[in-house]
Amino acid sequence: MKPDADASRDAEPAVDERYLVPALMRGFAILEALTKDQREATLSEVAGKLGVTRSSAYRLLYTLEHLGYVAHDASTKTYALGPQVLHLGYGYLASRDLVEVAMPHLVRLRDRTGWSAHLGELHGCEVVYLARVPTRRSIASTVHVGTRLPAHATTMGRVLLSGLANEEVSELYRNNSARHYHSKAPVRLSELLAQLDQDRTNGFVLQHSGHEPGIAGIAAPIRDMTGHIVAAINISVVALFTSEAELGGPLKAEVLAAAAAISRELGLKSATPVAADRPTGEAREASFPIASTKHGGLHE
Repeated sequence: MKPDADASRDAEPAVDERYLVPALMRGFAILEALTKDQREATLSEVAGKLGVTRSSAYRLLYTLEHLGYVAHDASTKTYALGPQVLHLGYGYLASRDLVEVAMPHLVRLRDRTGWSAHLGELHGCEVVYLARVPTRRSIASTVHVGTRLPAHATTMGRVLLSGLANEEVSELYRNNSARHYHSKAPVRLSELLAQLDQDRTNGFVLQHSGHEPGIAGIAAPIRDMTGHIVAAINISVVALFTSEAELGGPLKAEVLAAAAAISRELGLKSATPVAADRPTGEAREASFPIASTKHGGLHE
């Protein structure tokens, strides 16, 4: 007799309680209680809901308050959700909505330029491709959603790195070894920081035959409602079929317009970059990594 397929699909996976952290579970229980049951609660009420002593509840609340997830009102001796909870919720919603918001603009960008359009975000030292709208030309981009490429060697990656302060970039590449990825990619950290300084000033990145010979790329930043760079878009162009004037003129204008439209839909009100997008601190000499696996295709 065959097992019930629906029951098998709906069955929850077994939980190994050895790996559960009770204190962490109680912390989340506090946040859920303040969200669902009431907006404020006293120490005794929190202890009662969790079924723990007042001293245990106090340690949990003190930790959550220190991290910004709970706010304590000394006058009423009550606890409520803190502002950090909003940051978590906004980050989750922004990550869910980003591809959905960007896709119509990427399709329009592909149609208006005739070239493949991509969306990416920064993960460590790499840019991860979140979306791709391929060109209808016979020569199409071979990069796929989920592809990871070295940030410093690609147009979208440089845009994303330009959204970090110099200290953050230095920390990101602090313990990495130097290997060339292509002749135009910087090898020393000071070279990268100088390049990012220029990228910040330009507000876009145009790279010709950098990551891939014969391929040009134009990338622009996507900003959230706070003005921070959260993603980037680009188009990949076969240089043989495009002039320098077209790259730096109408094609660049289309990419910038698409990025601005996506940013507006994410809530950006001003085109002025926030302070975090500007360089600070001294450049330290260091080298940084190049991906060991070479990806073929159009993905400047």
